[in-house]
Amino acid sequence: MNRADVGSVARLSGAKQGQSEAPPIPPIEVAFPDLTPHAEGNAGISFAWTFEASRPGPHVLVQALTHGNEVCGAIVLDWLLHQQVRPLRGTLSLVFANVAAYRRFDPADPFASRCVDEDFNRLWSAAVLESSRQSAELSRARELRPLYDCVDYLLDLHSMSEVCQPLAMAGHQRKGVELAQAIAIPSYIVIDRGHAAGRRLRDYAFFDDPRDVRSALLIECGQHWEAAAPSLAMQATLRFLRHFGMLDAQVLERKLDPLPAGPQRLIEVTTTVTIATDAFRFTQPVRGLQQIAQAGTVYATDGETPIYTPHDDCVLIMPTRRPRKGETAVRLGRYVL
Repeated sequence: MNRADVGSVARLSGAKQGQSEAPPIPPIEVAFPDLTPHAEGNAGISFAWTFEASRPGPHVLVQALTHGNEVCGAIVLDWLLHQQVRPLRGTLSLVFANVAAYRRFDPADPFASRCVDEDFNRLWSAAVLESSRQSAELSRARELRPLYDCVDYLLDLHSMSEVCQPLAMAGHQRKGVELAQAIAIPSYIVIDRGHAAGRRLRDYAFFDDPRDVRSALLIECGQHWEAAAPSLAMQATLRFLRHFGMLDAQVLERKLDPLPAGPQRLIEVTTTVTIATDAFRFTQPVRGLQQIAQAGTVYATDGETPIYTPHDDCVLIMPTRRPRKGETAVRLGRYVL
């Protein structure tokens, strides 16, 4: 099935499901790469590749497919591996994280392949990783954990369920913001503490320790299947690797685009709204980076409880398409730069 056919199936699926609250399924504008050539890996872990230069330098890791239907990062890593891009200094690791979920992708239900059993990006605390719990994602996280423990800097490439300007999720430590500013794209940086449902990989261990120089950056590159998302993921990856002096000038000259006009803007999260009931709903149309001018505006209900904006000029960050009890409905913030 080519990408046009896939997009048509997805649009028809959205119409047939007749969901009263969820917006139509966005079209699928990108081709999903065949990851079979990358399955063996070379680091003793499937779908994980590590290349070491002769010159010393940091260990940098770029990750795709933290969620199985977020294809933009997989497109970038597939290109890097096929082009045999190697670091000029230090060590470069390339990881396809949740391939099991990726392989379940169905254009008729494209959001279902986000995960197999649970969210791979809510597992990153010692209490969860070292618990007796079992799931497909936990098994993969435990398999990859020794590699992450060796990394100095990590770039985690994501995408969003709805159309929105790309976002750099910098965590709440200053070093995360500084890393996002050094990469210089995308145009919006979000300062946040993650989710009540569990710790993200970008907040794992030393990445979230202000006394440790090691750092991670999560970039939401756009809507999952829009044509622009892989382009943003590519540019962010090239700039990330360039920042650490790892890329050949010829690669950069051939692939690197000029920076967008204007400075980056910082949004600090003030509130994370976690869904408490099975009857959460937004009471007005919402979109990413929408700004609600007045404090006290009701924009959602959770069961019988109205949800208000806590302050003026409230920015909505990644409102959920599919509300689920215990998960994040939306993060609220304000511009600080």
